[in-house]
Amino acid sequence: MRFMMLMIPGVYQGEGQDWEKIAKADFTPPAEAVERMMRYNEELAKAGALISLDGLHPPTTAARVSFAGGKPTVTDGPFTESKEVLGGYWIIKVKTREEAIEWAKRVPADNGDVIEIRQVFEVEDWPEDARKAAVNPTVKAAVEKHR
Repeated sequence: MRFMMLMIPGVYQGEGQDWEKIAKADFTPPAEAVERMMRYNEELAKAGALISLDGLHPPTTAARVSFAGGKPTVTDGPFTESKEVLGGYWIIKVKTREEAIEWAKRVPADNGDVIEIRQVFEVEDWPEDARKAAVNPTVKAAVEKHR
């Protein structure tokens, strides 16, 4: 089973954030935080659970494309109405949801951080008609290349 663990930093939570103060566009994490996270990531890798991971640039550099009336609208970040903002993610492969939860509990998180765990759909989870619709050799080859 694959799971995505979504990191929602405590500093990004809540309404009315002063985004320019807490997440400047040129933000980079401190070396100590990166070292802590890399030790955790190494544990995931050694256990054979790690598939992918990335940290995300701050919401001040983001853009959203929303769709209404068949037309896309682009809004530059930060998004002041957002109460929780994604800061990074891991994709892991484990045997059970409980194992994914145990890995999430070991993240070297700061006070207020949240890790949301979501199971990734496998094509086999879908009904037959959806599985047939999902057959696309070009897409499959591109995805498999990066797995």
